[in-house]
Amino acid sequence: MAAETRSFQAEVSKLLHIVANALYSEREVFLRELISNAADACDKLRFLAISNPDLTADDSAFKVRIAADDKARTLTLSDNGVGMTEAELHDNLGTIARSGTSAFVDEMSGDAKKDTSLIGQFGVGFYSAFMVADKVEVLTRKAGESTGWLWTSDGLGEYTVAPAEKATRGTIITLHLKKDAKEFLEKQRIQTIVRTYSDHIPFPVIFTGTNGEGGETEETLNQASALWTRPKSEISDDDYKEFYHHVGHAFDDPWMTVHWKAEGRIEYHGLLFVPSQRPFDLFHPERRHHVKLYVKRVFITDEIEGLVPSWLRFLKGVVDCEDLPLNVSREMLQHNPVVTTISKALTKRVLGDLAKKAKKEPEAYAEFWRNFGAVLKEGLYADGGEHKEALLDLVRFKSTAGDELASLDGYIERMKEGQEAIYYIAAEDEAAAKASPQLEGFLKKGVEVLFLTDPIDEFWVQTMFDGVKGKPLKSITRGGADLAAIKSGEADKDDSAETKDEETKDAGSVDSLVASVKLALGATVKDVRTTDRLSESPVCLVADETDMDMNLERMLRQHKQLDHAAPRVLEVNPDHALIKGLAKLVKDGRTDGIDDAAHLLFEQARILEGEPVSDPKAFTRRFSEVMVKALGA
Repeated sequence: MAAETRSFQAEVSKLLHIVANALYSEREVFLRELISNAADACDKLRFLAISNPDLTADDSAFKVRIAADDKARTLTLSDNGVGMTEAELHDNLGTIARSGTSAFVDEMSGDAKKDTSLIGQFGVGFYSAFMVADKVEVLTRKAGESTGWLWTSDGLGEYTVAPAEKATRGTIITLHLKKDAKEFLEKQRIQTIVRTYSDHIPFPVIFTGTNGEGGETEETLNQASALWTRPKSEISDDDYKEFYHHVGHAFDDPWMTVHWKAEGRIEYHGLLFVPSQRPFDLFHPERRHHVKLYVKRVFITDEIEGLVPSWLRFLKGVVDCEDLPLNVSREMLQHNPVVTTISKALTKRVLGDLAKKAKKEPEAYAEFWRNFGAVLKEGLYADGGEHKEALLDLVRFKSTAGDELASLDGYIERMKEGQEAIYYIAAEDEAAAKASPQLEGFLKKGVEVLFLTDPIDEFWVQTMFDGVKGKPLKSITRGGADLAAIKSGEADKDDSAETKDEETKDAGSVDSLVASVKLALGATVKDVRTTDRLSESPVCLVADETDMDMNLERMLRQHKQLDHAAPRVLEVNPDHALIKGLAKLVKDGRTDGIDDAAHLLFEQARILEGEPVSDPKAFTRRFSEVMVKALGA
């Protein structure tokens, strides 16, 4: 069979250009990435050999070998793991076989150091080899197969795959080092890198060299023990950090580490990490987690549903159980009661540690919330609300109270006298929420309003039948928001008898205007009424108290899950100069322009909500006529 030359996937070519031309602050991480990949290959074969022992009959002692050749200027890493087929070479080394590739490319900024740091978030650490090598060869043979394959590339746009002889299973990676990378041929340099980054690898990493007489020498460079089984007192922060880099294929540092051993009815170790950066596939439809399941130190799978709730999918790490059989199938694990028990305990442990972090380090917790809050809130809606109470203590919101994130407990403490509900506004983003006219009356009263700007917010709030600590959650874009009973100090001082008489006198004429507007708009609106929720705008639209929230309806229409919008309630501000002027016209019997005014008020309310006018031609005509009358006056 002849050699086949292909071009890299477009995203890989761009990535390789960045890697090859960037002076990453710590180029030695390439060795960490290649050792991690070799260890993963050994892990996978060890699992496959449980059901098919013949795969490792010739060699069951897994190891990773490193050899340096000064004369040839090559560094070679080999493993006796699972190996790859021709198709897997194309999939794994010719494309970025992960979701979110386009998002990754979009994030590339042209800043070499910043862009290179993104690599690990996509599990493509292999390409870091091109930071130190101008040519890379990968000789591999899949366990259980007889044909080997050689992958070769200089990282400049193409790669070649050809059949090749290989006596044993596994993979050999040969790096032809650049002239400025000779340091990576030195035994001491390699030893330091392995002990710094890969000491936790559960397989021996062996350096092969020569003695003075020309014979071979071997030296194991790492402890070769599972980090999660060692006592916490023996593990440094750097150990945890490098294990996180290995298990998560990440370049950032862990934001939080959770390490514990459970003993009793079920015995297992857990070592989990919360990243400090948001992975690009966080909102992929599959919502997969990144926690690996081991049984008695043998890797089983990282694709088991039910081990980690989907709303904790940002976690990376390992769970190692002593109470599962090694030969259990991955399908049987899906509904295994031991896995269910571990999942509940794991979730409780992580939520407990997050609560401690939120209390002791609120600023650090705010950074976590910005990265993963939208995912964590999914737990309020999922799993029948099993962890609702714990999550309600963890959720944070932007609000009208200031730039600091608000907790629900903090909101309740700041509630005004006479305020019985927790008020919120759901919007596409914070800017849209702040621009909403429905906020005006609440701001005037000094009543805090929470901004709910994540899509999941519209769903979990609907499940809060009992409210939060007895306080119901109310949307300010719905009817029924009674501000009159809330005491706010300054806003309530202007209650003299003279003011009350003036309000009573104006009420009748405004009521007449409301009736006229309602008659003019007909079925276009569900109702027209006065409101105290406005202070600056003349009108706004709200959903009736029993109708769907306006933002949720907008979302469903955008996703083609709703054909049309329900009629809304038009609320008018009786204290606004425009409303008072129109009310006076009605009172004086000058109603010839009220029909056009009613429609213009309605369209104005739609524009304030970010909606297009319902009839652009009619709106333009009416607006022009108003302008003409104004100029004529």
